[in-house]
Amino acid sequence: MQNYRFLIEYDGTRYNGWQRLKGNDNTIQGKLETVLSRMTGQEVQLTGAGRTDAGVHARGQVANAFLETDLSGDEIRAYMNHYLPEDIRILSLEQAGERFHSRFCARGKLYCYYISTGEKAPVFERKFLYHVEEKPDPEKMRQAAAFLTGSHDFRSFCGNRHMKKSTVRRVDSIDISFDEEREILKLSYQGDGFLQYMIRIMTGTLLEVGYGRRNPEDIPGILEALDREAAGYTAPPQGLFLEKVYF
Repeated sequence: MQNYRFLIEYDGTRYNGWQRLKGNDNTIQGKLETVLSRMTGQEVQLTGAGRTDAGVHARGQVANAFLETDLSGDEIRAYMNHYLPEDIRILSLEQAGERFHSRFCARGKLYCYYISTGEKAPVFERKFLYHVEEKPDPEKMRQAAAFLTGSHDFRSFCGNRHMKKSTVRRVDSIDISFDEEREILKLSYQGDGFLQYMIRIMTGTLLEVGYGRRNPEDIPGILEALDREAAGYTAPPQGLFLEKVYF
């Protein structure tokens, strides 16, 4: 058996997230495994670098699977793209070392969240943006984001209230930019890993700062509380993209 590394993009709008669910085949992982199993005639297990939530998208998801097949890499990719739904695509495929594991070998991830701030969301991008009618203050959001960078216990920003494992993560950078012409706010999060809903909760909290409902200096207290109730709301999924996985 040969280990293969996949680079995948998908529109997560109509799926129940990345991770395969028992009794539910409407997941990205499930769709990919179904095609690979049909191709090889054997049950295939695919491992993704990031378990994106329902409605979240990816431009650079990385996954790996062990396959027993005589097909070349180009033939595997062509087969998968032929049978996969139109909203999932294999960008590239290559052989990987036996010990390569897309999740355990990943050193970091880049996620971006896109927010439309105009009177109305752009027609052709509306499914991939969170639309707000009032523009928040990007500078206040940057001041608050500075408190979130570094290694912290992010339990207050974790959607799983019963998390048993460590909630300590390292956020290397949070960049916030605003496109004046398109009226789109972009938040870029890079770190070693993120908890369930963590980026969406951070985004909701930063927006509350941007609207003056919280102060940037409130962030350290939210972190110290180790309580989900202390942080802001969970921003919706459609604006979030997994852009890149670092190895």
